[in-house]
Amino acid sequence: MAPRPTRTPRVREPSDPPTRPPLTREARKRRTREALMEAALRLMSEGRSFTGLGLREVTREAGVVPTAFYRHFRDMDELGLALVEEGGTTLRRLLRDARRDGLPVSDVIRNSVRIYKSYLEEHPRQFLFVASERSGGSPVIRAAVRREVDHFANEMAQDLRDLRYLPHLSMETLQMMCGLVVKVMLSAVADILDVPANQPRQEEELLDTFVRQLRLVFLGATVWREDRARPGPLSPS
Repeated sequence: MAPRPTRTPRVREPSDPPTRPPLTREARKRRTREALMEAALRLMSEGRSFTGLGLREVTREAGVVPTAFYRHFRDMDELGLALVEEGGTTLRRLLRDARRDGLPVSDVIRNSVRIYKSYLEEHPRQFLFVASERSGGSPVIRAAVRREVDHFANEMAQDLRDLRYLPHLSMETLQMMCGLVVKVMLSAVADILDVPANQPRQEEELLDTFVRQLRLVFLGATVWREDRARPGPLSPS
């Protein structure tokens, strides 16, 4: 009986696609969670409100079965909370980095505005959701947005204190001022995203206006006097 010929192992050609390792269970869970969040944002980008979304249509848009939803979120409100938190956490970190560069206040404001604009353009649906849900139909989401605004304001106030900006102001007044800054930023979301991509002059004019608004807040803070502000909250000096 003739010996069986040995098989020559196949040599991978350079054009062969690389073999990808299978996703871990944790990676698959993360991908499904992200798909559900992205599906909700896509549906809302069509003009839907968050409270008008149904669990089944979100899972259908994400391409998963409804039972998979409950492995990641208890209900739709919890999905909305995740949307609020995810965008805010990253943006807070980016803006904190901008404030810690040791730049003058005017440069910090302009630098922060540009970082904010870039992040909005990368995550437009997420921030349109947050801006619209500030006065939306779900009290749970409204409360989450208020908490996120407070997080921004508190972190900004602490950074200003650490950098010794406006040292004559109490921490309470700094937090009040920073809360106003964050609200101005949220109110600018739609204006920034509505600027056409091929209109650089219009874009620059909008950013200049945004920067001036924030500078005006800081300018008012420089003349605020704590001792005379106590009797009435509208006493600037």
